[in-house]
Amino acid sequence: MNSIDTSLHIFYFIVMISSAIYFYFLSRKPKGVPLYEYVIAIVITGWSGVAYLSIALGQGLLERPEKTIYFARYLDWVVSTPLLLLSLALTAMFYQRKINRTLIASLIIADVFMILTGLIADFSPDSLKYIWYSLGLVALAIILRIIWGPLKRMAHESDQLAKHYKRMAIYLTSFWVLYPLAWFFGASGVGLTKGIIDTLAFIVLPIFSKVGFGILDLHGLRKIKG
Repeated sequence: MNSIDTSLHIFYFIVMISSAIYFYFLSRKPKGVPLYEYVIAIVITGWSGVAYLSIALGQGLLERPEKTIYFARYLDWVVSTPLLLLSLALTAMFYQRKINRTLIASLIIADVFMILTGLIADFSPDSLKYIWYSLGLVALAIILRIIWGPLKRMAHESDQLAKHYKRMAIYLTSFWVLYPLAWFFGASGVGLTKGIIDTLAFIVLPIFSKVGFGILDLHGLRKIKG
């Protein structure tokens, strides 16, 4: 890693830890939003920042002659992305008397499967990596089907919640479909966007999909309860 890569990952760490602190202070006045919603946002940003700090310190990556594998990204995603989906699911179930644990478990299992197949793909030779990449895309399709199917229907307990959930689902979907594209065109895939562009993609996308999602979702729920 060069000094620019290191600086970008330190910047990411600062943004994430600052966001976790912001969510903590927001939780001091929850305004009717359950405390666990804030805790989830804090853990997502806090863990993501720590994972990327390991990259900045030269520990969360494996340098090979053909490419550098940032395995700490997967350590981040395998924790933070299931929590993002949990947060979205809890938003959809905001007025439900009983949480649908089966639906949440399905989301989390599909997501962990997607992240782990991506990790295997990153370590695989060219002849095999797109098999694992394709399996990850199947898992993503299942996740999106749940988001836009049963979860969307659950959110229709009220017009306000339905509108808020739709906004958050569009927001999260928009960024999540960019991840496999960034992976495919980056160093892990065909290598069209190597170096600083590849690094920036995996700095900018998580900031918007984690910090941006947390801010919009929590403030949206606070308005509904207000």
